[in-house]
Formats: sequence, structure tokens, C-alpha cells
Amino acid sequence: LAGYNGTIFAYGQTGSGKTFTITGGAERYSDRGIIPRTLSYIFDQLQKDSSKVYTTHVSYLEIYNECGYDLLDPRHEASRMEDLPKVTIMEDSDQNIHLKNLSLQQATNEEEALNLLFLGDTNRMIAETPMNQASSRSHCIFTIHISSKEPGSATIRRSKLHLVDLAGSERVAKTGIGGHLLTEAKYINLSLHYLEQVIIALAEKNRSHIPYRNCMMTSVLRDSLGGNCMTTMIATLAMDRRNLDESISTCRFAQRVALIKNEAVLNEEIDPRLMIIQLKKEIQDLKDELALVTGKQRMSELSQEELLQLDELIETFLKDNDPDSSLDVGADMRKIKYCFVRMKQIMNRPVISGKKLLSQDISEEKNSNEEAGEELEKLKGLLQQRDNEISILCEDKTRDALSQLNSTSAGSTVLEQSFSTSTEESQSRSRCFSLKEAKDFSSSIPRLPFLSR
Repeated sequence: LAGYNGTIFAYGQTGSGKTFTITGGAERYSDRGIIPRTLSYIFDQLQKDSSKVYTTHVSYLEIYNECGYDLLDPRHEASRMEDLPKVTIMEDSDQNIHLKNLSLQQATNEEEALNLLFLGDTNRMIAETPMNQASSRSHCIFTIHISSKEPGSATIRRSKLHLVDLAGSERVAKTGIGGHLLTEAKYINLSLHYLEQVIIALAEKNRSHIPYRNCMMTSVLRDSLGGNCMTTMIATLAMDRRNLDESISTCRFAQRVALIKNEAVLNEEIDPRLMIIQLKKEIQDLKDELALVTGKQRMSELSQEELLQLDELIETFLKDNDPDSSLDVGADMRKIKYCFVRMKQIMNRPVISGKKLLSQDISEEKNSNEEAGEELEKLKGLLQQRDNEISILCEDKTRDALSQLNSTSAGSTVLEQSFSTSTEESQSRSRCFSLKEAKDFSSSIPRLPFLSR
């Protein structure tokens, strides 16, 4: 968790309890091994520490007959082991080991990590021997990879923990095995022999060459043996009297391992993405300084993102009451000019409604001018249409007036004749009316008596 590599491996003869110590038993919860307990502890600590962002990955490697296989490969159940892709060792220029065809499975919690462990244990090679009913016929390395990073920091800490379950050494004379089991025992004993040679070479102070490349197991565990790692060995012994020689051999091996001194260092590195961003910024600053010194000005316009950043810097600078505060925009003359124009605009307008960029103001004014021009063109067209309609109406009215005038001049004589005739008729009617009225009036007056006489 602190950024250092670690290794825990169990060594001993077959049937002495190595697998039970590393992985545990499946019957009771109290029989959990080192791997389940380690996973539980790690994820418990990760939940408590909220100051960093952690990422956890798991890998499970099996070395069977000097060939590596990925125990977390989903094709294990449907394919034969001979058909599975073999894990190969690749070494870079810094002598770091990389394993090809070995998958890294991400585990976000304890349950996912335990499921991966159980999947790998299901795919392991085990067989019944006279010394053990479920003897491991391969070396298995369960690795937990942890990377941590503080928010906002460019430094990443990477560490790994190897939990190794070695296959047990067997004396063929005692076990009496043959055939396929005998071949497996030969490879197991040979790899353990090479491991012992590496331990002996590391224990000698004046030894210049360490035979890591003799077998795959020692190559994979190069960091754990005399490298950048904190290593712990668990020696398992069989308490039977007939296994006394193997127990003594295991104790001597553990004594040699105890003499090895590893130099574990903190594994820190810079995030490549943040490093690229930092280098790009440095290059840009150098280009700006060079342009300022040489007097060359850039013709390209500032991007929208750069304008937003400049507006934020200007706003922060104006709100800061510290008289010693400064506005640092680099050596880019485009940014300097924009800052001067923007600050002048702010000073000329005491009250600014909302946050608007100068470029936005210009673009809005341009858009409003374009809209006004379009509206003016529409009004001009409408006015022209109205003028055309008025001219047409005027022509129609003029034509009607002329036709009426012509008809009026033609009928004036008839009007005069009809007028004279009507005058005469009215005069005759008036005369007739006066005579008749006189007669009626005279008849209406009663006769006087003296007149009748």
C-alpha cells in the first residue's frame, strides 16, 4: 500500500501444508489462507483511505512442466492445456520482466478478487500421489497489482505483491511414482534445484552472476529474490519421522534465504498523460518567449477555450484586493492585447450584465447588424410593392374620371331640354292649382243672407 513490492512464498516437501497455508481450506471460514486474508485486509484499508485513488488488478500464473499458463483464462474449462496460449517471458533494456499472454483482471472489491482466486484454483493442476491425495503439480503465483494516485498529482505509485505456492519436492524412491507423475516430479525438482542455486548465489557476497534464467520460476521471481522487493519465506515441515531428511533440507534452505538482503525502493513514476500536458505547456511558453524576443507576431486567432481562460484570469485579477497581485498571461502578444481590450471594455462599462466575451459582443453586434440589414431589405421590398399598388390604383381612378367626364359633356344638352320642359310643366301645374284652389276657397265660404237676397 505504501508503494513497495512484496513477496510471500511457501517452501517445503510435498504434503507439508504449503497450499493450505497460502490458499486455505474450503470447508470453514476460519481455515482461510494467506491470500484470502490479504485480500480482505487490502480492500479494508483501501476503503478507509479516501485521500488517494486506488486501482487494483489481479493475475494468476501457473508454471507446469516449465510452461506458463494463465489460470484466469476463460478458455481453461473448454480447452485442453496443450491448446491454451503459453505465457512467455520478455525482458526490456532495463532488465525488467514482462509476461506475455498473462491477463490482468481488475478487482474493485474483495468479492471480485475472491471469485478470481477461486476460478484460478479450479483450473490448477492437481493429482493424487502416495504422499498427498491432492498434490499440487505446478508452481502458482497469485499477484496483486496496486496503483495509487493523489487527486491533482502527477505522481503514481505502483506496487505488486506476489503470493507464491511452490510445488513440493519429492523423492522418487520414496513415492514410487511413475509415468506422467514421474515427469511432473522431475520438472518440479529441477525448478526447485535452480531456485536453490539462485539462493546460494545471492548468499555469496562476491558472486557476480546470478543464474536467474535457468528456469521460468526464478526469472519471474527475479525481483523477489535479491531485487526491489520485501520477501518473506514460509518453511513448511512434515512432522513424520520418515521425513526428517527433507525437513532438515528445508531448514537449511530457509537459513540461506535469510542471508539474502533485498533493497526495496519506493516505486513512483510520473503519469505519462500529465507529463505530455506539462511538456506541451512548456513548449508553448518557450515559443511565446521566442516570438516576443524576435518580434514575430502570430496571425492565428485565439481559441474559444483560451478566451474563456483569459476572462477567468481577468475576473480573478480584478476581484483580488492584494496590491501586489499580477496578471500573468505569458509572452503571447495576442493574449496581452486581448486582456487590455477586455479590461478597457470593463472599465468603460461599470455594470456588466452577465459574463460575455469581447469576441461574443462583437459577434452579437455583427449578427444584430446583419438582422437589421435583412429587415431593412424586407421593408424596402414591401414599400416598393405598396408604391406599385398605389400607382395602379391612381391609373384606374384617372381612367374612370376621364370616362365620366366624357359621358357628362355628351348628356348636357339633353339635361337642358329636360330642364326647360320640366319648368313649363311646373308653371302650368301651378296655374291650374291656383284656379282650383280659388274655386275651392270660394265654395267653402258660406253665403251671407243679404247676398242671397
